[in-house]
Amino acid sequence: MADKFLIVDDSRLARMMASGLIAERHSDAVVVEAENADQALEAARHQTPDHVILDHNMPGTSGLDLVEGLRGVAPNASMTLVTANIQSAIRQRAEQLGCRFIANP
Repeated sequence: MADKFLIVDDSRLARMMASGLIAERHSDAVVVEAENADQALEAARHQTPDHVILDHNMPGTSGLDLVEGLRGVAPNASMTLVTANIQSAIRQRAEQLGCRFIANP
């Protein structure tokens, strides 16, 4: 069974780049994109993701707040925060939530 990825970023370009990288490495993967937290939660309810890649700085709900919401819908999904916001408080909160942190240049 193919892994399901949910990519959440308000930048269309960032979503396209992440989708492309996933497709290169996992040709059979199912990739769903969302541009905000509401779309992400709705998508996760319809198709529980195995992996979530998300930005922190988005209009409305932040990426880490979204991680908390997604844990209720997809408790076993791996979560990875990819962000240019490299404050230590954000890294620490990501760690507390069991979310990987990748600094985006």
